[in-house]
Amino acid sequence: MIKGHGDDIFQYRNGIRMNFSSNVYGKVSHDGLNAYLCDMISCIRSYPEPEPYSLEKLWADGLGIEDSCICVTNGATEAIYLIAQAFRESHSVILMSTFSEYADACRLHSHKIDYAYSVDEIAVPEKGLCWICNPNNPTGQAVDLDKLRKMIMDNPCCLFVIDQSYEAFTTKPLLSVQETVLLPNVFLLHSMTKHFAIPGLRLGGVTGSVELISRLKECKMPWSVNALAIQAGHYLLNHKEEFEFDLSALLVEKERVAAALEATECMDVMKSDTHYMLVCLKRGKASELKTFLAEEKGILIRDASNFEGLDERYFRIAVQQSEENDELINCIKEWICKR
Repeated sequence: MIKGHGDDIFQYRNGIRMNFSSNVYGKVSHDGLNAYLCDMISCIRSYPEPEPYSLEKLWADGLGIEDSCICVTNGATEAIYLIAQAFRESHSVILMSTFSEYADACRLHSHKIDYAYSVDEIAVPEKGLCWICNPNNPTGQAVDLDKLRKMIMDNPCCLFVIDQSYEAFTTKPLLSVQETVLLPNVFLLHSMTKHFAIPGLRLGGVTGSVELISRLKECKMPWSVNALAIQAGHYLLNHKEEFEFDLSALLVEKERVAAALEATECMDVMKSDTHYMLVCLKRGKASELKTFLAEEKGILIRDASNFEGLDERYFRIAVQQSEENDELINCIKEWICKR
């Protein structure tokens, strides 16, 4: 899907003051990264590493795994398309409603696609792929770890693609890199984009067994990760402390915002294990609310109606600082009163 994702600030010429549409917590300082990239800008005059070997080595060392068990990609989205390509014409089952790129990548590479709308409904293909976003986008819900582990162990011939792009935003237990690189049937997807709030740089990665990562890299084009992004990755992994945030406080704030929206009695908020949430309007369309907020208030939300399985009533927000969240709540109440 080229159009229809969140964070579509480029569509609004009058400017967006507050962005709730992306599942990124943007209230961290990028001053150090900005200064570093300014100093390193001359790197754009040469080709980058054909494969980002140095960044893979640094990331792998930090995770305590071999660098042959990681593939750094142009955002987690490149990893999704590489997996679909490497296992072309497979049978894929996707846990819905979720990120559209899993299905798009599978269609592009001629997969037979089935959908499941709960973990318990998944009919795991005997020799196919099972795609699970965990925590999920757009719901923010995480799958029970014991249930997920059992599913993986009970189906050794199925390849599980577990997208943990939002792993930094939940306290729920998730699969670890260290355990999954020892398994023959699990890819874990990771996102620096989300963790460090750098969506414009496009940095992600996938971890797995040596054999799985080797098969993936056979499909990877050279220079997919640009030189400036590689330099940024080095800085981010070496300065993680600059991007730390209080996750517990953020999740408490999410609960406060969810309760305030529920209190309007005009919408239902789905339970979320992360800092973002899916909301269903009882009256009106999410597209109308989005237009009002963007054009009259300079506030951007995610119209979630184009997620498979959802409809025109749904929108998604990622909470930010309390003052901004309060303004969002008040503006939504104003829209409700005007209807």
